[in-house]
Amino acid sequence: MIRYLTAGESHGQALVGIIEGIPAGLPISTEYIDHQLRRRQQGYGRGGRMKIESDTVTILSGIRHGKTLGSPIALLVKNKDSQNWSEKMAIEGTGVGIEKISIPRPGHVDYAGTIKYGFDDIRNTIERGSARETAMRVACCTFARKLLEEVGIFVGSHVLSIGSVSVSDRRQIDRLIARRTKASCGAYKITEEADKSEVRILDAATERKAIAMIKRAKKQGDTLGGIFEVIVTGAPVGLGSYVQFDRKLDGLLAQALMSIHAVKGVEIGAGFANAEQNGSEVHDAFQVRDGKIRRTTNRAGGLEGGVTNGEMIVLHAAMKPIATLAHPLKSIDLKSGKLVDARYERSDVCALPACSVIGEAAIAPVLANAFLEKFGGDSLQEICLRYSKPE
Repeated sequence: MIRYLTAGESHGQALVGIIEGIPAGLPISTEYIDHQLRRRQQGYGRGGRMKIESDTVTILSGIRHGKTLGSPIALLVKNKDSQNWSEKMAIEGTGVGIEKISIPRPGHVDYAGTIKYGFDDIRNTIERGSARETAMRVACCTFARKLLEEVGIFVGSHVLSIGSVSVSDRRQIDRLIARRTKASCGAYKITEEADKSEVRILDAATERKAIAMIKRAKKQGDTLGGIFEVIVTGAPVGLGSYVQFDRKLDGLLAQALMSIHAVKGVEIGAGFANAEQNGSEVHDAFQVRDGKIRRTTNRAGGLEGGVTNGEMIVLHAAMKPIATLAHPLKSIDLKSGKLVDARYERSDVCALPACSVIGEAAIAPVLANAFLEKFGGDSLQEICLRYSKPE
């Protein structure tokens, strides 16, 4: 099965990743991965770091002549900004004379991580606790995305709300998605549409309001979060399992999204709205359409009992506002014990558009593993012989 590890600090020399379990024969290129890395860096409201970095991947092992070998794949993404941090982030030496940070930011892992590991310098927590790690996560997960696409399963996303600004006419967006997702590659088409927007919002009027809100937040020294939607098209019936709690696909997908920095809530389908309705208003009735068993609605979000039901998978994730504020909240100096203003660390105003791209990546290995569990093989050729794409 597919698993991966990432390593590296925000201002260290590089991010490193190892991914194993990708079948042999999967066609892949650095340009395909770099495209996803570029998407992660986009979005109105990103900070100065994105002007420094232009993330590209170096493949160190596991690929020959453009195809995977079935062996572990090693990846590297350099941190260009590391040249400005060579003394602060030196691998060797005592660190004498380097400023030690003792003021944590409310809402960040600064405090909890520093207490957990017994650090006397919050910088040790800041570096690995940074969302910079997600650059390598996107690179690793792109292999799983490519595997899914080869078998006709596509992952996409778009932003539903930023701060208090949300898509006003959800029915209009649903109609657009319905038109674009008639084919299995529909999620890819939605992502293409969303990528045309600076904030990845499909509705132009909402996009303008969201950008204006981000501008106001920046002037006020504040930050914004929001909600994004990840969709999956082309998934067959029967991925996942209901027989054990840790094999339920909905739980695994939720965990993947919750593992992303600043994501504090996940919903599948119309989960929270469903909780307020009667059962007769919630459950997706069966119908026969063009000789195929389908549903009249998709409030379950394509998952029932931890198993895919053949409908589009729909996931929502809520990202809290970024913890670093230009006009900071109160904090405690851990060295002196005095009440002080929290420190400022260079950051974004709104990273939600990027978070939606990371969300696509994060769920790809989960889906790929569910697929391999049911139809797997050691090579892409073997997998394709075992699996016939749904029409």
